[in-house]
Amino acid sequence: MIDDARPAGAPAATPATPGRPHPDGTPPRDSLPPELGSLPLETLRETIAAELLAARARTAALTDCVEDHDLTAQHSPLMSPLVWDLAHIGNQEELWLLRNVGGRDPMHPEIDPLYDAFEHPRAERPSLPLLPPPEARAYAHEVRGRVLDLLGASPLEGAPLLDAGFAFGMIAQHEQQHDETMLITHQLRKGAPALAAPPPPPAPADAATLPADVLIPAGPFTMGTDTEPWALDNERPAHQVGLPAFRLDTTPVTNGAYRRFIADGGYDEPRWWTAEGWAHRQQAGLTAPLFWRHEGGEWLRRRFGLLEPVPADEPVLHVSWYEADAYARWAGRRLPTEAEWEKAARHDPASGRSRRYPWGDAAPGPEHANLGQRHLRPAPAGSYPGGESPYGVRQLMGDVWEWTASDFRPYPGFRAWPYKEYSEVFFGPEYKVLRGGCFAVAPVACRGTFRNWDYPVRRQIFAGFRTAVDVEAG
Repeated sequence: MIDDARPAGAPAATPATPGRPHPDGTPPRDSLPPELGSLPLETLRETIAAELLAARARTAALTDCVEDHDLTAQHSPLMSPLVWDLAHIGNQEELWLLRNVGGRDPMHPEIDPLYDAFEHPRAERPSLPLLPPPEARAYAHEVRGRVLDLLGASPLEGAPLLDAGFAFGMIAQHEQQHDETMLITHQLRKGAPALAAPPPPPAPADAATLPADVLIPAGPFTMGTDTEPWALDNERPAHQVGLPAFRLDTTPVTNGAYRRFIADGGYDEPRWWTAEGWAHRQQAGLTAPLFWRHEGGEWLRRRFGLLEPVPADEPVLHVSWYEADAYARWAGRRLPTEAEWEKAARHDPASGRSRRYPWGDAAPGPEHANLGQRHLRPAPAGSYPGGESPYGVRQLMGDVWEWTASDFRPYPGFRAWPYKEYSEVFFGPEYKVLRGGCFAVAPVACRGTFRNWDYPVRRQIFAGFRTAVDVEAG
């Protein structure tokens, strides 16, 4: 998962040349979108501080709601103890902002190896001499206080890590990514519910009459970005991609539709599965999405400690890539490629340009998408007409991560920055790309170019999918 990347040491600061990219490929300040690149310095500082404080408030909510024994326990071998995530967040903030940007001496260099995600796999972390919860909180709090002082004095330009506050934005995204990971741990945790949130709004009146899918015409579009100021290296550079016409589901596949796949024997028919997927289905004993069970003639699910009926109109959640691919084959369709997903989400056929989000360039609001843990579940299919793309596709952002058919690969001209361990070490056929974010993703870590990736067997993540189909030429 993306949240286990670690820094390998920042590059030496390279002076900026006005109007030209830095030698490492980061964009010049005057090419950044106006949301950050053209803000007055003090407004930019306030924006960065707000993102950092929002992330920390969420971290506190996820760690203060349980007792210390829940923080130090490992609730699944797939996940770290919550207290590891808490101190890791502080350690990464110290490494990047206080040491690399601020040139400060290490506060506690002896703990660096404990919170190096590459040095210790998640299954081993409970056996490490981790900081206890009070010390972990105190460490993260002290780091944050020093970082806010550093932010107040930073010019936020003049070096790649500083321009438009990139390093600060990277750390805000990193913390929010770990908050999503901690929310996954809460879903895996047994016991009484510890979290609460209001349900998402009901589906709009037109949800029942939406077309099943929409046409995405053939033609080129611009994929990736050169100008998004806080975009990470795997989102760069912008490049032209030509695609044939295809049709894409208007909404993600729902629980109700997925139940029909189960009822039709989809888990028992090898022809719907890849060879690897069928072998995994048999070995793991898969018969339904994770956290589902059939009881008294009804499908139930466990959601953050609650047992409840599976709502038919919500996007299906907690399915692996293998399950998503098998469903698509059963339905006579396929998973969309990553490029197809991004064209449907970003391309504006009227202007020919690629937007930041399906609805335009404005930052996400509650009318656009289910993001930021405002709700602890996906919204019903067809929700958020305000977030619809120009092609009429809904819920491309938020609700559920969407599996794509694509392996995680670099874009043409990719350059690792600011460290190889964020993306480069993961490129290859072992990982499949997910797009669009989910209800657990914060807006700061969600945009039309953002790429997530994971193993095709993963089910604990908040992942669903939608399907596509080719359009015959002629």
